[in-house]
Amino acid sequence: MRFLLVVPPLVGHVAPLRGVAAALTADGHEVAWCGPEPMTTTLIGGAQTGDPSVFAAGDSEAFAVEKRPTGLRGFAALRQLWTNYLLPLADEMISGVDAAVSAFEPDVLVVDQQAFAGALVAMRRDVPWATSASTSTELADPFAAMPKIASWIDGLQYELRARHDVVGGDLRFSPHLVLTYTTTELAGEPAPRFKGTVRYVGPAPVPPATAAFPWHLLDGRPLVLVTLGTANPELGTPFLAGCVEALEHLPHLQGVVVDPTGELVADHVVLARRVPQVELLRKAAAVVCHGGHNTVCEALRDGVPLIVAPIRDDQSMLAEQVVAAGAGVRLRFDRADPLDIRHAIDAVLTSPAYAASAERIRASFDVAGGATAAAQHLIALATATARHHAGRTT
Repeated sequence: MRFLLVVPPLVGHVAPLRGVAAALTADGHEVAWCGPEPMTTTLIGGAQTGDPSVFAAGDSEAFAVEKRPTGLRGFAALRQLWTNYLLPLADEMISGVDAAVSAFEPDVLVVDQQAFAGALVAMRRDVPWATSASTSTELADPFAAMPKIASWIDGLQYELRARHDVVGGDLRFSPHLVLTYTTTELAGEPAPRFKGTVRYVGPAPVPPATAAFPWHLLDGRPLVLVTLGTANPELGTPFLAGCVEALEHLPHLQGVVVDPTGELVADHVVLARRVPQVELLRKAAAVVCHGGHNTVCEALRDGVPLIVAPIRDDQSMLAEQVVAAGAGVRLRFDRADPLDIRHAIDAVLTSPAYAASAERIRASFDVAGGATAAAQHLIALATATARHHAGRTT
């Protein structure tokens, strides 16, 4: 079977599919990627641009995540995401995706939830497709209670489909299969309209990224890792500074703060521009983060409770998932001071309930199957579709 993975140039969206691609390849299937270059090649760990397993679909430079405005919140952030990013990205990618489908002839398209061009081409050419939902938040149908926003999104999709000769369908959700890299123990059940198509597979880990780290500085105290992900590092500096001050006043803990700017100064906290996050999480007692889906699930995959300070987009809803599951607490990113952060860290580390809930979610992740389970669902979709087409031709 052949699987074409269509992705935006965003690390958090490509990361889970790397594990799925490896599982498909290990099972003897052919896998190719399609996305804006040169970032797609970089994110999948390719040797160089021009890799024959990567089909270019637009220029990634215009869609670098660092170019998104940093100060937007709420509907302003949602409007900017759709009108200035997702829709232009779809228009930019669609000709490349169409060419990739012609050249590679996939049995199934695996389309990231924000790579609308993949869904458009699949619908237009009647190719089976699955959604790779890099975050589970929209599966709760959060806009069902906000009809004006839901109607606005429907209108944007209608105009995009009309531009590319596609009739009907929600570009965010395949009617065949939606893969989401979490479990119901964290994310809850999907909205009724998604039942029957959603498969909860848990995190799909990828080989850890290499990063130098002063391991000799770790001395055995309970470790608290602080990270705000890869986007807009300058936005996080005040909050990270507050975390450093909080940890300086918790000498019984070992603080490690990821400071991409290199601007922070600390006496007793380890600072690093990049860290081997997967390895550090295995040693961590708690994680302070922004609520990015990959970081949240990577922490809980090791049973580590969280302090979540969401910044924008889906992070607020992910923070609510963590709190509702009992696996952590939430802070106001723009208002939390060092004392607030200290109290949150103390609460998570001194109450056994948080660790117990994180461990419960970790166990659910183990059972879900990860990348292997995702690959099996995709193979089943390809097989069922092949049988259906064979039956029509006999």
